[in-house]
Amino acid sequence: MRINKRTGLLVLLLCTCITVIARQGDLTVYGKVLTPSGEPVEEASVFIENTSVITTTDDGGRYRLEDVISEVVRVVVFYPGTETQVKEVNQRSGSVEVNFTLSELSEELEEVVISDILEKSYGIRRLRSVEGMGIYEAKKSEVIVLEDITANLATNNPRQAFAKVPGLLIWESDGAGLQLGIGARGLSPNRTSHFNVRQNGYDISADALGYPESYYTPPLEALKQIELVRGAASLQYGTQFGGMLNFVFKRGPEDRKFSFTSRQTIGSFGLFNSFNSVGGQVGKVNYYGFYQHKRGDGWRPNSGFDLDMAYGAVSVDLSDKLTIGSDFTYMHYLAQQPGGLTDVDFQNDPRQSKRDRNFFMVDWNLASLTLDYRLSDRTKINSRNFFLYSGREALGNLSRITMVDLGGNRTLLSDSYRNYGNETRLMHHYPMGSQKNVLLVGTRFYTGHTNRKQGDASDGADTDFRFLNPDNLENSDFDFPNRNLALFAENIFNVTQKFSITPGVRLEYIRTRSEGFYRQVVRDFAGNIISDNRFDESKNNERAFVLGGVGLSYKLNEDRELYGNFSQNFRSITFSDLRVVNENVRVDENLTDERGFNIDLGIRGSERDGLINYDVSAFYLRYNDRIGFVNRIDTVLNIDQRYRSNVGNAYSAGIEAFAEADIWRLAAGKGSRHGLNLFVNAAFINAEYLSSNLPDLEDQQGNVSTKGKKLELVSPFTLRTGLNYSQGNFSLSSQFSYTHQHYTDAFNTEFTPTAVSGVIPSYYVVDISARYSYRKFTLSGGVNNATDNKYFTRRADGYPGPGIIPADGRSIYLTLGFTY
Repeated sequence: MRINKRTGLLVLLLCTCITVIARQGDLTVYGKVLTPSGEPVEEASVFIENTSVITTTDDGGRYRLEDVISEVVRVVVFYPGTETQVKEVNQRSGSVEVNFTLSELSEELEEVVISDILEKSYGIRRLRSVEGMGIYEAKKSEVIVLEDITANLATNNPRQAFAKVPGLLIWESDGAGLQLGIGARGLSPNRTSHFNVRQNGYDISADALGYPESYYTPPLEALKQIELVRGAASLQYGTQFGGMLNFVFKRGPEDRKFSFTSRQTIGSFGLFNSFNSVGGQVGKVNYYGFYQHKRGDGWRPNSGFDLDMAYGAVSVDLSDKLTIGSDFTYMHYLAQQPGGLTDVDFQNDPRQSKRDRNFFMVDWNLASLTLDYRLSDRTKINSRNFFLYSGREALGNLSRITMVDLGGNRTLLSDSYRNYGNETRLMHHYPMGSQKNVLLVGTRFYTGHTNRKQGDASDGADTDFRFLNPDNLENSDFDFPNRNLALFAENIFNVTQKFSITPGVRLEYIRTRSEGFYRQVVRDFAGNIISDNRFDESKNNERAFVLGGVGLSYKLNEDRELYGNFSQNFRSITFSDLRVVNENVRVDENLTDERGFNIDLGIRGSERDGLINYDVSAFYLRYNDRIGFVNRIDTVLNIDQRYRSNVGNAYSAGIEAFAEADIWRLAAGKGSRHGLNLFVNAAFINAEYLSSNLPDLEDQQGNVSTKGKKLELVSPFTLRTGLNYSQGNFSLSSQFSYTHQHYTDAFNTEFTPTAVSGVIPSYYVVDISARYSYRKFTLSGGVNNATDNKYFTRRADGYPGPGIIPADGRSIYLTLGFTY
């Protein structure tokens, strides 16, 4: 692991900024947790709020928390099916006994408690230092609490769901929420491929290493929360530069045997969404499942879709120490794709369609088997086995959008994905001197196999996903097997009750292979073949390396924290980098993996008893041998073309700021039944190429080097702000989103006739949503893109384009929900 002088200087600066000597805590809190009848409660979680000091009760209901900060602290007790209790301790030293009596959570009490918890979250919170089987001390993290968001959940609207996460660039490729596209800090949003995307803690993308694109997005209506950890997640979750994105599904309610929820949504352009779920707790068995059907005609012609999704999960407490769980997810959707537009087309009529024979079909099957075992009160093991058996089919005319589709054979791209993996983690709480520390060690085994085919298909306008010549494909046929082994460890060293150091290391072995053939067919403008060559190919790429990092945290007080971290990153070249036959794109034969690091430094916390919440941080991302696009002239056909290569070394640096306040309760008092929450989320980013690996390339605008050019897919300024009014069971939310103009290729091309490269102009969007609950019923609705702005967020070189992909215009929705 080699760190250059600049990196070392940044790390030293980080340590200097955040390292502060603090006095050790010398307070011990102990006691018992009992039932109303005096019986001890075993395995209740007891912790000091907003710290990593946590324990569980023994078989006598006893607990002990040592070396607590010598200030006012809040002791929290949580046990499923009972009322969460909080007691305040105001004692500077010595020992204090704090006992708890837990009562069952009645239906009425549950509503009050949950409402209060959600009210404090305002839809966003941060991961605790230790949460579940992960360590998040000193890391930049966000948790989106879905039940507290007033938004269009039926269409997975990402502008609203991720509104309070700063610095995200969001692609809006469809108005149905079939695929999620988010990126950050100069990383492409394409199917969220620069994040390690997970569901309930395990991988869900097509291939975590070779093709980390997510064709499947869980429905927001089924989720409890979305966890997002930035680049420092690379040590625990894998090597992606963006970090980790984890969708956490709901569990069945633990205080009842059966619960049923139904949500029916109608909306503009033929939208209909039916979401129905069941769940509950029967003895030691918890279960949850749902079925969703969604269809629509789309904002543009030739953009209809039809989706079916089902999910089932069950967990069983086999003993006081052992729990096993399993879940299965099925998704199938078929969508017609209206194709891209040129800049002139978009200006004339952004709703027009230039393609009526393009279709996209996805079949996704996921399964997992999880084991949780408690070795002792201090040591736990979690082992996740996960399986993916999926595929996708893209059918249509991939030619330049400037060429009229006059019929003829279409192109079919067919992928199948067969993956298996296991992650096993051990977490151990242990004392060192007067402080309690936490160690996490883990292993990962992953094997994947992708088969990718491309060839001619029917000349019709139907959904015939079959090759005309399956034994002699016109374009390519490749197998991509790969394997990944990893060992990782992180440890929270609590130097004092306020200051902690969290180093981490990851040992990684990756083997990627490719075997198959591709053909290069060159045609003239009349469609005549100039040359037709077949190339057989076999490649094997093995590498092993070490990633390291360290996090520092200093708690100014109970509610404020200074944090910082440094983590190395790595990203393997993908299957689409290795081989794709697309006349709009050429790929460098000598692509190499990408390497770099992330640095974060910030302050976060809350004021006025949680009525003000904020997180302001600076970041620096170094990206060496960045793979990107430049625009060049094809010397054979004399046309502009996108070229994908290791463009050069680059950096992205900026400020990500988020703040919110309940301005009504700040003025009227926290006990007010009214709330008016104002949030502001802004990011200022400067990102440039430091060097060029392509000195001999020149585009049609005369560029000969990328050095000094702005990084593509980086908006220098994004702003999202909104107001949410709540009173009792009613809430009304409005949101404004602004994204500044940015480029789509490394030469900063302003315009191309094919619209595959060019600028993304600045745009803003306004969304309004409302929700009202009455007993078991909930009515919600709203307007997305209320000002009916005409804008686009991406230029595609292949599906769903090529060309400009317009975002949806104004739409409305109405949802009726019922819970039994």
